[in-house]
Amino acid sequence: MALPQQKQDATEARIAAIAKPAGGVWLTEARNAALSRLRAMGLPHARDEYWKYTRPATLVQPDVPPAAVFELYESAVFHEIDRLQIVFVDGVFDPDASDDLAMAGVEIEPLAQAGAADIHWARELYGVLEANGQSPVERPLAALNTAFAENGVLIRVTGRAEKPVNLSYVQKTENLDVTIHNVVKVEEGADLTLLENGPAASRLNKVLEVEVADGAAFHHVRTQGRAHERRAATHMFARLGKESTFKSFTLTVNGALTRNEAVVEMTGDDAVAHVAGAALGDGATGDFHHDDTVFVTHDAVNCESRQVFKKVLRNGAVGVFQGKILVKDGAQKTDGYQISQSLLLDDDSQFYAKPELEIYADDVACSHGSTSGAIDDEGLFYLRSRGVPKDIATDLMVVAFVAEAIDEIEDEAIAADILGRLEGWLERRRG
Repeated sequence: MALPQQKQDATEARIAAIAKPAGGVWLTEARNAALSRLRAMGLPHARDEYWKYTRPATLVQPDVPPAAVFELYESAVFHEIDRLQIVFVDGVFDPDASDDLAMAGVEIEPLAQAGAADIHWARELYGVLEANGQSPVERPLAALNTAFAENGVLIRVTGRAEKPVNLSYVQKTENLDVTIHNVVKVEEGADLTLLENGPAASRLNKVLEVEVADGAAFHHVRTQGRAHERRAATHMFARLGKESTFKSFTLTVNGALTRNEAVVEMTGDDAVAHVAGAALGDGATGDFHHDDTVFVTHDAVNCESRQVFKKVLRNGAVGVFQGKILVKDGAQKTDGYQISQSLLLDDDSQFYAKPELEIYADDVACSHGSTSGAIDDEGLFYLRSRGVPKDIATDLMVVAFVAEAIDEIEDEAIAADILGRLEGWLERRRG
């Protein structure tokens, strides 16, 4: 079926505005295939079903909306965590600011370097999981990323990583488009924690493809904050083997427009996949629109999935959650859980939720729920009756509200760092 002319024109205009990157045989083939997918799908439009709550215009237009560079007023997230840090400045790998990439049980290469080779292990994954994730829902911004990304890292984990790997994205230019593509392969029995932080750019398109082999574990924690005018579209594509574990948590504060998509396919029996997030938006500092779109597929026996998303919104901030659990025929003993909740601190904010279950197996335990409400008056009264000022009492209840999502982080030190950043953000809003 031919694309509508308006969509086709917008897609070609966006493609024409991007320089075609150079690369070796394997990467060029993957990019060309992604470009063909993009042209067949067309860039997202407000009339597309999965974009009905989020207007994609500023994410797809050729011109880059500006975003002021945010001045640092505190140490970076994860600063106190012992980690291997990899720094990108305006989307480009900065070896001088990064740590030595050598670590036992982990192989790390910049995409720009590895992509120049004709053969590489990443050929089996780069763009492959993204292509698989295009059905049944098209994700054209991910195809755009695969086709044109020049920077990112390729990580192969062969053992238990001694410390987390931290991808830190630094923005120094006000008007910049950045496209980053990261690939992680966690081999059988291996274990890795990946941390991500930093604004990256005024407009960011980022893809993370992760393969978690049998008995392996992948933990992912990221923060999106600081820049008030930032626009970002991110995608995670994960494929899980037998008895594997995949857990991801995202904290988002600030940002004019953020769309986080997660596509998880459980292909091995007894796998576990948890995807969680907490978003705090205050429209008083500028536009805030935050969209979590999640699609989890159970295609094996006795697998567990959890989707836990909390949004705190005020002063006209907007939150969106679209989550689906698909249980395929034969995926018996599935345990699927999904919850999306919003806390609206005034009458001007909005929350849109679209939870879905699609089940083709008969021996499953699946549930989904979504709620939206205000601060509990009884709880607030209880705190104030014990001498707690109203604004501090409200913040305490906000922290308690998002605690279920933060609890998905297994590493206590990382969870404490995230909680501290959240409390700091709330305190600054009180000021």
